[in-house]
Amino acid sequence: MERYKMIKEVGDGTFGSVWRALNRDTGEIVAIKKMKKKYYSWEECVNLREVKSLRKMNHPNIVKLKEVIRENDILYFVFEYMECNLYQLMKDRGNLFSEAEVRNWCFQVFQGLAYMHQRGYFHRDLKPENLLVSKSILKIADLGLAREISSGPPYTEYVSTRWYRAPEVLLQSPVYSSAVDMWAMGAIMAELFTLRPLFPGSSEADEIYKICGVLGSPSKDSWAEGLTLARAINYQFPQFAGVHLSTLISSASEDAVSLITSLCSWDSCKRPTAVEALQHPFFQSCFYVPPSLRSRAAVTRTPPSAAGTRGTLEQKSIRRYSVASKPTSNFSSPKLHASLSTGVQRKLEMDNQDANKNDKSLKSSAKQPRYRPPARNNPTSIYMGRNARGVSDATEKLANMTVGSGRQSVRQPLPPPMKAGGWHGPSDLFLGRSQEIQPGRTYTRKVVG
Repeated sequence: MERYKMIKEVGDGTFGSVWRALNRDTGEIVAIKKMKKKYYSWEECVNLREVKSLRKMNHPNIVKLKEVIRENDILYFVFEYMECNLYQLMKDRGNLFSEAEVRNWCFQVFQGLAYMHQRGYFHRDLKPENLLVSKSILKIADLGLAREISSGPPYTEYVSTRWYRAPEVLLQSPVYSSAVDMWAMGAIMAELFTLRPLFPGSSEADEIYKICGVLGSPSKDSWAEGLTLARAINYQFPQFAGVHLSTLISSASEDAVSLITSLCSWDSCKRPTAVEALQHPFFQSCFYVPPSLRSRAAVTRTPPSAAGTRGTLEQKSIRRYSVASKPTSNFSSPKLHASLSTGVQRKLEMDNQDANKNDKSLKSSAKQPRYRPPARNNPTSIYMGRNARGVSDATEKLANMTVGSGRQSVRQPLPPPMKAGGWHGPSDLFLGRSQEIQPGRTYTRKVVG
């Protein structure tokens, strides 16, 4: 640890504290998480969930673990440094975020979650404090509660901060999946629009009460499994009709409300996966999702190459994006080589062969051109269903034609043939509404490391 100079403590949590530090050799600013528990063996360190999960992930929207150091039985995690988290941004905010800002952040979270879920992990503790931001870049952090999907149930009851906890977990279900992350994202997304939590329960029972007040009480049709879970713990749901989310999130667009509604579904099977969320119309102005992050059912589809696909995209956006099964994977932990001497600094190199192997498909897909969906007022939409070559042939034929009407022929210039890749004109990505909000929320949460 002599290579690092501790500058300032920036967070303190249940399991450790986080410091802003300086790498004396490179001058780089890093974040160092100092664990409170003592670790007496290196094997105990590398078997931690946070270490095992982060070693297998290399994604621009997941915080990078640079190295792990054990010195004098104290464990340190060295991360890349991020300026703040979403909770801090909302706490200090005077007016609402624009929809473009919310869209940008949520799109990045869903990309990170899609990568994480397809590699066999789900986070289980998503909340604004664990979403780190530097300028316009967002990264998922704190994978201390991350769990392998392949590990199988039963899982622990307490998995996340109460306000973002899925109803199946509140009802003590021993079986849950990556859908708990999707519920948390629905609650976080709503909070980004309003700067207030959607379900601010003061206890587990009050949390369910708050959820029923917004979504309405579950029924046998909407969530039969939930009624069974409630009977098992002798719990009776309060009876509410529920309200439409558009009345609670007035600044959000219809597409935004639609996505939040689907994410906050009582039944976990009815929530979209991270891959499906990326294909929602709310993200239509964002970049094209590469095949490596698409669901198995969507891999056979290719990027649209003409404005003629606009109708197909709109039709698909109306219905829910169905996937046969959620991807699961089994991973074996790579062998680690470390010094056997005790009380001496040890490092865990994160650039291992397994991570490189897992990311080949992601790197290859990154080379593909990014797709931007067609704009609504696309002037080239008159070529719907035609290819560029056919338009060129027609242009040549019309150019050689003359009309014998006694008038001079006036040749009207035709629009250029449409190129593959869709419409690249201006989009409304940066349009958004912003309005004043009355102060009324008191944040009492700690910033967790």
